[in-house]
Parts: sequence; structure tokens; C-alpha cells
Amino acid sequence: MDKKYLTMIRGIKKRGRREWNVYILRCADGSLYTGVAKDIEARLAKHNKGKGAAYTRTRRPVELLYRQERLTRSKALVREAQIKAMPRPKKEKLVAQNG
Repeated sequence: MDKKYLTMIRGIKKRGRREWNVYILRCADGSLYTGVAKDIEARLAKHNKGKGAAYTRTRRPVELLYRQERLTRSKALVREAQIKAMPRPKKEKLVAQNG
């Protein structure tokens, strides 16, 4: 796993509240974006208004393809890192299975 993500999750309590979600978006250019949020609908609206991640600002509109809900913050960050490390065909398969 990427050192950047391991650093992000250090110090987070193991037994946190299960209110975090992992999501995958398809951008207007066909690329996929993976992120974490407490409120996916609010985050999706931000992405589509150009107020979300820098990556999605120039690739609007975005469409929600996948969500994994009710995770602790640390588990959501670990899952996000796992998904980001997947090759695109594996991400597309994940979306197709759960979409």
C-alpha cells in the first residue's frame, strides 16, 4: 500500500463511528475518480459544481457509479487506497458487480 495513505490513517482510532463511505465516479472524459465522504450526495454535488477535488473540476459532469457505505474513517481510507491501486479493468468489474 502507498506510504501516503498509511500516513493518513495513522493515529485514527480503530473503533470509530461507521459513517464514512467510499465512492467511484465516472468523469465526463470517461476517467474514474475514487474518494471518501460522509455524505456522498453532498460530495457529488460539490464535484459537479466544480468545488470538489481538483481532478474532477475540469472533467464535469461526474456520475456516481459505486458506493461502499458504513465504514470507519480508517477503513474507508484503506479501501480507497485499495481501489486506487487497482488496474482500470478491475475497477470496471467492481462497478459492474455492485452498480
